[in-house]
Amino acid sequence: MKFEDLLTEINGFGRFQMINICISFIGRFSLPCHFLLSNFIAAIPSHHCNISHLDADGIFGNLTQEDRLTVSIPAQEDGTLASCLMFSHPQFHLLSNSSSTTDLPVVQCQNGWEYDNSTFISTLATQWDLVCDNSGLNKAAATVFFVGSMFGAVLFGDLSDRFGRKPALLVSYLSGIAFAVASAFSSSFIMFAVFRFFTGFTITGIITISSVLNVEWVDIQHRRMVRVIDSLGWTFGITGLSLIAFYVRDWRWLTVAITSPVLLSTILWWWVPESARWLIVHGKTQKAHYYLHRCAVMNRRDNVSASIQPEALSSIFVTDTEKKMFSYLDLIKTPKMRRLSLFTGTIWLCVAIATYGISLNITGFGLDIYMTQFVYGAIEIPAKLSIYYLLEKIGRRKTSTITLLLAGISLMINIFMPRDQWVGRTVVAVLGKGFSAAAFATIVLYSSELYPTVLRQNGLGYNSFMGRLGVALAPVVLLLDSVWGYLPQITLCSVALVGSFVAWQLPETRGKCLPETIEDIEGTKKNPIKHYEKKDEAEKVTTNEK
Repeated sequence: MKFEDLLTEINGFGRFQMINICISFIGRFSLPCHFLLSNFIAAIPSHHCNISHLDADGIFGNLTQEDRLTVSIPAQEDGTLASCLMFSHPQFHLLSNSSSTTDLPVVQCQNGWEYDNSTFISTLATQWDLVCDNSGLNKAAATVFFVGSMFGAVLFGDLSDRFGRKPALLVSYLSGIAFAVASAFSSSFIMFAVFRFFTGFTITGIITISSVLNVEWVDIQHRRMVRVIDSLGWTFGITGLSLIAFYVRDWRWLTVAITSPVLLSTILWWWVPESARWLIVHGKTQKAHYYLHRCAVMNRRDNVSASIQPEALSSIFVTDTEKKMFSYLDLIKTPKMRRLSLFTGTIWLCVAIATYGISLNITGFGLDIYMTQFVYGAIEIPAKLSIYYLLEKIGRRKTSTITLLLAGISLMINIFMPRDQWVGRTVVAVLGKGFSAAAFATIVLYSSELYPTVLRQNGLGYNSFMGRLGVALAPVVLLLDSVWGYLPQITLCSVALVGSFVAWQLPETRGKCLPETIEDIEGTKKNPIKHYEKKDEAEKVTTNEK
């Protein structure tokens, strides 16, 4: 008996699954907020040197603030005040003679800076004077978070496969909250960076675990719907961040505000079920029976729940390795698993570089930072809703291949489009971002269906690591414009096209049973279920009946 058959009997998409998806949706809302948090807390507002010490003897007299700045701070070529330089002593002659100030003696800011607080009450830059020579530390804060999330994806993937989805999810919830709140009340930048690293390290487990857990509890027909709902959680997080940041403009309380949904998810964690697939594969049939019975009762299939016996569950998966502890090494020990890991890891890397490369390079909206952030999230909604139709109509392989191909073509068009046509370039870039967002949502579902149950969390952990690596590399790609102006666009285009080619090499999973063991992938299992070959006959019958 296949697990999909049992899941269909107890209703593979009833109230039980819907509640579980809603709980995971709440926790996942915080993830994109943390990923893009640096757009707000690491922003550098307009600033200039603090000139109060120059007026120690009251030499400024009744000068207006504008005049005081004129005689104290040199003007740049565009007429704005210099951010990091000041005159060594007041230049009063500038009040009557607006001649060039390039020959006047200047020094670095001697007494700190004054900041424009019209947009932000406080940021990392204003908190610890991360400007001028220290301005690079603002970008470092984002990099530290992404590096932490890279390694966290690997750890929580392994923990989830070893100890179960539910315990690992609780660890991610609690540790993520603790480190996020600790970072918000750091007393130094070093302290903040350390806690920010561990925030990324721990909180990334939420998405890697909940994605697999949701897929493992729904039937074949509803996997694509669950994937779209999961991806929309990310989209709503992006748009929600702009609204939260608009009203909470202090970096400490903004960090706390976007972390608060995780607290609610922690309270609701007690209801989250363990994966019955994982329990059965690891020989814990009594617990699997408990959750399956609970699912059947909640989905109003009481007659089926009475017929499910713990002893019968052990016959669902025929494997000699159910007691074995699997690790990341098992992803490369056998030929087909090695090929699968190489291909999916490459696609995740390419999708991440293309998506974040486009996101960080879209300009020309003429909107403020909050509205721009909102638009970036809003344009993902139609893109992700469209894959609900495409995943069923043309399948996972074609959807991921075509969306990546179109993202690459969009980037290619922008290479040849004149830079002064900013409206057209922006429209094409937005379309490219939509295609890449659709590709990202597709590959997450695709990957979870390709890996066997015994290695599914390890596989997603490894792929998440590759995705986070791509996110960290995207800003580096954009810095290539210092070498050649078109090099970033050419690189992003090439990466998207490579990802499209690799995606075409993977097997289709639409309408197929999820593989349970490595033997299912390698084809060495006795009487194996034919994964990735013919469409499940039961689904064909159901479709014909409709």
